[in-house]
Amino acid sequence: MSQFVFLYREARTPSPQELESRMAKCLVWFKDLEKNGHLAYYGHPLNRTDGGVVRDAKGTVTDGPYAETKDIVIGFSLIEAKDFDQAVKLAAACPLVAGGCLIEVRPVLKL
Repeated sequence: MSQFVFLYREARTPSPQELESRMAKCLVWFKDLEKNGHLAYYGHPLNRTDGGVVRDAKGTVTDGPYAETKDIVIGFSLIEAKDFDQAVKLAAACPLVAGGCLIEVRPVLKL
């Protein structure tokens, strides 16, 4: 098995009702991933507006995330899958995708 990071991206802020419905569906999806041995780590949702980007070894921080980008990373998880194709299939089954979110699938390098 290999590990993959799923970066959850969204272009708009959902209504409170939509967010509650999505989270309920996502919890079911995460439980299914865990039951089948695919969930290595469930990363908590990320704040959409706070944060910063470290630019150098001095600790210079610039604003971020950037509202002018097309989408914002709203969360992440670490997934176990046999290969990239299986990781993509697992991501496609996420209920967030049906609601318009994107999931970036990135392989974790073994060092």
